[in-house]
Amino acid sequence: MSGSSDRAGIVRAVCLGPGGVPKFPVPEAECVALGLVGDKHRFRLHGGLERAVCLFSAEDYDALRRDGVACEAPGSFGENLLLEGLDFATLSPDDRLLVGDEVVLAIHDVREPCNTLRAIDKRFPDLMLGRSGFVCRVEHGGKLRPGMAVRVAAP
Repeated sequence: MSGSSDRAGIVRAVCLGPGGVPKFPVPEAECVALGLVGDKHRFRLHGGLERAVCLFSAEDYDALRRDGVACEAPGSFGENLLLEGLDFATLSPDDRLLVGDEVVLAIHDVREPCNTLRAIDKRFPDLMLGRSGFVCRVEHGGKLRPGMAVRVAAP
């Protein structure tokens, strides 16, 4: 993987769920235009072409744990991909991420933390502001697995 550490990372977990939180780690998932095959959404605004895949940072998990939030298992925050080593502070809407050699995700927006997360910690959604992850559209699908490299694609 080339590039500086803030522009590259690794997939730590791929997660699916029946809707809501948590989602659960899986060894592999197929990524298509509407998200990960087998993943469900409980609410209309939690999905669709522009919000097909939810990203979350392993470093933000660590920060939330330091704040006393019980979030040991990947998928705790309803993310599809838990990424490590990619500096989320350097990302913005329309950045494109190459996952492995095939999957291309385009960041649509910052993930708006919602009241669904209050079940995890009563301080949510406020405690997640600034560290809630991103929602993405799928520009090119394919298989996703833990351990895959992730890098910001050249414009």
